[in-house]
Amino acid sequence: MTRLLTIMGSGETAPTMVKPHRTVFEQLAAGAGSGEVPAVFLDTPFGFQENADELSSKTVDYFRVSLNRSVGVAGLQRVETASTIEREAAFSRIRQAQFVFAGPGSPTYALRQWAGTPIPDLLADKLRTGGAVTFSSAAALTLGLATVPVYEVYKSGDDPYWLDGLDVLSAIGLPVAVIPHFNNAEGGHHDTRFCYMGERRLRILETLLPAGAFVLGVDEHTGVILDLDADTATVVGLGVVTVRRDGVSMEIPTGEVVSIDVLRNGPTDGMRSTISSAAEAAAPVVEEVPVTTASLAADTARLGAEFEAALARRDAAAAATAALDLDEAIVGWSTDTLQSDETDRARALLRSMIVRLGDAAVGGLADPRAVLGPVVDVALAARIEVRAAKRYDLSDQIRDGLAAAGIEVRDTPDGQVWDLITP
Repeated sequence: MTRLLTIMGSGETAPTMVKPHRTVFEQLAAGAGSGEVPAVFLDTPFGFQENADELSSKTVDYFRVSLNRSVGVAGLQRVETASTIEREAAFSRIRQAQFVFAGPGSPTYALRQWAGTPIPDLLADKLRTGGAVTFSSAAALTLGLATVPVYEVYKSGDDPYWLDGLDVLSAIGLPVAVIPHFNNAEGGHHDTRFCYMGERRLRILETLLPAGAFVLGVDEHTGVILDLDADTATVVGLGVVTVRRDGVSMEIPTGEVVSIDVLRNGPTDGMRSTISSAAEAAAPVVEEVPVTTASLAADTARLGAEFEAALARRDAAAAATAALDLDEAIVGWSTDTLQSDETDRARALLRSMIVRLGDAAVGGLADPRAVLGPVVDVALAARIEVRAAKRYDLSDQIRDGLAAAGIEVRDTPDGQVWDLITP
């Protein structure tokens, strides 16, 4: 039996999370003794959005293209308006699936839609009897005993409060509130860590948790795979997973495999911890918050700089590699629902790269005559000088040297002409 719970901070349909998804599918396939893994995408969290069908299609494409896996759609965008047959069909798809995935959207909306339905029990059953649940971003917020209503607090200005979560983690000894986007830095000069709550609001929220409950934070483009049979937690992706109690934080970096007991026990003297004092909480945030650079925009900027550097040193191969890598990045990020606004800029840069690769300034991919011309002109001018001095032997040496380099020189009534010697 294979029982896996994967919590991702973000990037659920990005290149950064391909490997973790693949790991989960491979473990499920190995446990079942078959390469086929019935999988379903639970589309409720963004079911209120006008482009919900498009986002579902992109998610299905991501698993098909990036992982060669077939993932169906539950078809449960809005439970309250779905017919009885539509609801039961969605519940049946989830019940039969070995892999259940959900991602971005609104945690408040998702919890409201799932209330009074079999969804919480169906998810818990996967973790009891076999299967995998992978929740990211908004969906990840719903997993704990308490859920941050992000939009209501951050966008609408409500005072910090908790919603009751699905609480599928208490059964494995983790009475936690899951907070994805833990290292978010979109606010720039204001604190948007902890899924846009910031330190001040998170401290208020911590005081409102039930006794014994604590925070499990997952950085962006980071995940933790909880293997309930092996009782291990594997941190994957780019950042860290944080266990935080009353302002005391313990970080587990990517690549670490620890017992789930490490999460259950929380910060200890034996692990790296960071402690935020009340004074620090009251002080304004002046330090730079580390930024996770996993995005199509970041790849575009990096590869654009590599392309420019290659042009500057006339390295045609490196310039072509940067262009090809950008093309791969565009394809890789194409199914990520958060990157669509950056695709046009990346494509524009790629078109510019292709045009510039044909420019005469780039050796190797441009017309060799344009690159070699200034050098050959100097040699031919020297040849005129030595011929005027009747040093025909030197004139022949220059001609023969150019020929050895693949350049043919011919004397004509109109003067010297040259061309490349074709093989």
